[in-house]
Amino acid sequence: MFNIEVIIFIVYLAVLIAIGLYFYRKTSSIGGFLLGDRGLGSWVTAISAQASDMSGWLLMGLPGAIYLGGLSEVWIGIGLFFGTVVNWYMISSRLRVYTERANALTLSTFFDHRFKDPTKALRIISAIIILVFFTIYSSSGMVAAGKLFQVMFGWDYTVAVIIGTVVIVFYTFLGGYLAVCWTDLIQGMLMIIAITVVPVLAIIEMGSMDGAMTMMAEQGLSTSLFNGGLSVVAIISTMAWGLGYFGQPHILARFMGIKSIKELPKARIIAIAWVAIALVGAILVGILAIPLFPGLSGGAQETVFMLMIRRFFPAWIGGIFLAAIMAAIMSTIDSQLLVCSSALTEDIFEVFSKKKPTDQQVVLFGRLAVIGISIIALFFALSPNNTVMGLVSYSWAGFGAAFGPLVIFALYSKKTTWQAALSGMLVGAVTVVIWKNVGLSSVMYEIVPGFILNCVTILIVNLFTTPDASIAAEFESVVAEVNAK
Repeated sequence: MFNIEVIIFIVYLAVLIAIGLYFYRKTSSIGGFLLGDRGLGSWVTAISAQASDMSGWLLMGLPGAIYLGGLSEVWIGIGLFFGTVVNWYMISSRLRVYTERANALTLSTFFDHRFKDPTKALRIISAIIILVFFTIYSSSGMVAAGKLFQVMFGWDYTVAVIIGTVVIVFYTFLGGYLAVCWTDLIQGMLMIIAITVVPVLAIIEMGSMDGAMTMMAEQGLSTSLFNGGLSVVAIISTMAWGLGYFGQPHILARFMGIKSIKELPKARIIAIAWVAIALVGAILVGILAIPLFPGLSGGAQETVFMLMIRRFFPAWIGGIFLAAIMAAIMSTIDSQLLVCSSALTEDIFEVFSKKKPTDQQVVLFGRLAVIGISIIALFFALSPNNTVMGLVSYSWAGFGAAFGPLVIFALYSKKTTWQAALSGMLVGAVTVVIWKNVGLSSVMYEIVPGFILNCVTILIVNLFTTPDASIAAEFESVVAEVNAK
């Protein structure tokens, strides 16, 4: 029998599917399917970028980390905030102009054009890296969806994961980039309302935060940013999450798809404000949950936001806010699936195709790729023992270490060669995988050594190679265009 929460969810999911159907008629070219024909305004760009960035991690992973680790985990939020700010100010304008100049619809195509790689290895290998890490990243959202439906309706975990995946795949399959961005706008607004209202009500009920801080101290959790034996290495490791922004394809795609760089100043303000409010809200949820729901562990700590909603709201309002969690989950998975589709179509299918495919063939292949990647990610997600935080941290590090330095050098160094870019990317990605699998993540987050070794490799290889003569001229032209606007 359907209760009010189920009805609200059905209505919400129906709206998302309707958006996919609407944009299906407006998406006939590969440029439209993958990048919305570069026609989005500042509000849609800003909110969709941040909604796709934060995902279920914001409403589940971060509060859960605070719940178990105390205020020492706040350094992750601080790193993410500064990473967001720097990304919007350093990367957005130059990437928007450069990718349009290169007629690049994907990050891999941009690397290929920017560094003039005659072998196409940079384009193909970067696409493979995207497929590997985004498959893992997408599975984190499916895990979050399974946990959400378990708490809400008592559904079997496997059934819950499959239902959530089918809806996301459906509207992404139909509407492509435009459907993803417009649904992300709706979902981003739901997320920011929920993450603001819920902790405020918790504080009102408790009278103050003193009880939460006292219980944190009693449980041996850190009650300030610098206590609990937190070392300098640990602070660097947690703040290093901010480095990941420079290499996240689903976020960078928003910079590439905005209508004009003249829209970016307004978009920056909107995005930064959204992130600041969202991170503070998520941190408060984690702190306040400690006295409200003691004793959670084994992944259950990632459900504290849902438990708060259930505690403070009647079913019909709670259903709306619980939909916000699903919104957070969907807003990232849809973007990741689209980027995977882009990698398969633009950077692998077209490169190896014997004759140039038509737009209709490429769009069809892109839609089928969404389904294929989803099925693989679904298998990763079917284990309920996986945590959202664990899956996200690995994928985030993979992209940040492999692509982050490449993006920075591409936009700020005219002397970087394709050999240096390819070598650095491989070193960064391999370092993350090895560091993680030998167990060194407990010492230092794997993004740090991966990012550093990538940069060092690029600098060393640049000493022994010379870039194509046309690279410097194009670089100076792009910089001049950005400065002129």
